[in-house]
Amino acid sequence: MTTPQTIAQYDVLVIGSGAAGLTAALELAEQRKVLVLAKGSLTGGSTAWAQGGIAAVLDEGDTFENHIRDTMVAGAGLNDRDTVEFVIENAPKAIDRLCELGVPFNREKLPDESGDGDLHLTREGGHSHRRIVHVNDATGWAVQDALLKAAEANPNITLLPNRSCIDLITGRNAVKYSGSGRVWGAYALNTETGEVEAYVARATVMAAGGAGRCYLFSTAPRGATGDGIAMAWRAGARVSNMEMMQFHPTCLYNLEVKNFLITEAVRGEGGRLFNPVTGERYMEKYDPERMELAPRDIVARANDDQIKRYGLDYVHLDISHQPPEFVKEHFPTIHEKLMGLGIDMTKEPIPVVPAQHYTCGGILIGLDARTDLPGLWAAGECTESGLHGANRLASNSLLECFVFGEAAADDILARWDTLDDPPEIRAWDASRVADSDEEVVIKQNWTEIRRFMWNYVGIVRTTKRLERAAHRIRLLGQEIEEYYGSFRVTTDLIELRNLHQAAYLIVQSALKRHESRGLHYTLDYPETDEVARDTVLVP
Repeated sequence: MTTPQTIAQYDVLVIGSGAAGLTAALELAEQRKVLVLAKGSLTGGSTAWAQGGIAAVLDEGDTFENHIRDTMVAGAGLNDRDTVEFVIENAPKAIDRLCELGVPFNREKLPDESGDGDLHLTREGGHSHRRIVHVNDATGWAVQDALLKAAEANPNITLLPNRSCIDLITGRNAVKYSGSGRVWGAYALNTETGEVEAYVARATVMAAGGAGRCYLFSTAPRGATGDGIAMAWRAGARVSNMEMMQFHPTCLYNLEVKNFLITEAVRGEGGRLFNPVTGERYMEKYDPERMELAPRDIVARANDDQIKRYGLDYVHLDISHQPPEFVKEHFPTIHEKLMGLGIDMTKEPIPVVPAQHYTCGGILIGLDARTDLPGLWAAGECTESGLHGANRLASNSLLECFVFGEAAADDILARWDTLDDPPEIRAWDASRVADSDEEVVIKQNWTEIRRFMWNYVGIVRTTKRLERAAHRIRLLGQEIEEYYGSFRVTTDLIELRNLHQAAYLIVQSALKRHESRGLHYTLDYPETDEVARDTVLVP
């Protein structure tokens, strides 16, 4: 049963405690009371997992135009030019703010060893210049730590972990029903008490991350189940380019350790790909000019082709030709992890496979981070801002989080006086549901979705495979909704419902694109259309 205490009100609600959410919260907290909700721990999102770094034009020989061009080339022309310019031109300012927060970016050693000099810049696939600032090979963790410390120290920010958001609150949930699509916060399951709580706010920022766990093999954290995208879609927001799922070319192949990423920077610092059977360095067949530094979609398809063509379990990534101290200094986290598994990357190759890595599509937003729904802003991997197009350029993802997290906050503060106070909201009604006695149903459906998405909606697609996936999604939909309507919500059930919704959006988007472009490669339409068009789904 619900009680009045399950409703809490703040100025702004932020859903997600990663780079986008905390950036928005810190900016908003200069003037407003902000609540940040995290599904699990406050460090459980994708930000903490990011190894590579943050792309920004900081080198004398580099220019904004170079970075814009690299982004557009990687994105196969599907990017929005205005968005690309907006993000890239704001990148140096974002790096300055992170330095002020104490992120210990690697720096060049001064010749006289008297201290540290300029930021050390590395290079990754698709970039024409060195422009990646980093903290060894654990940039995301350093960024997450700095943002979280700043948020914890801010009296205007309340951080609540262990809150699984179920749905956005709209006018339909008001005591005086309005049917309005205006967003007033969200209902969330408190996993510590089992109660569903209503968090009400004048403005809501969605920063809940991507949908990588739709796939059997993914580098995304356990909680990347498309929650924000699914919630916004159900509330009435458009989503765009969900077919553009990025597969990282080099995830560690190990039967005991899953989802460990071997960063792009290993190839940026000279790592080479080899067929373990033939010994051939095969990238010259697929992209002879850029070789291992080709954009991710090309390298991932090359790895996938070698694995399928030769019946392999994995391919080899080898950086052992570099001096051992160079490798250990640049990749201490990866080196330590691999040594624990009996692999010495200074002496032998690393077994790798492609895995789902990043959701390039999502909730449609403008440069102000506004969605279609009044009262709802969004930032980060749950969005389609126009930055990534048909394929994200390496190390542009954290950058997008900082720029759009700030854009959302700035727009909310600028419009604050025009935002109405929330109406009286209904508490969550759990009076007609029971505790589940069939948890196995959730596990079975979760596994089935991830398996058919990997097999039918993966790196290489066909219309027949996509239609098979769509058929299975329809069959599962009725079963999941019946289960959701009958039993008390749990995090597993919330995630299954969102995972199914995200899978539906991915497949429907893929069926609508009758061309191959960037990450969407289909054998039935191998050519690329002359004009690049977004796939936009309308609820």
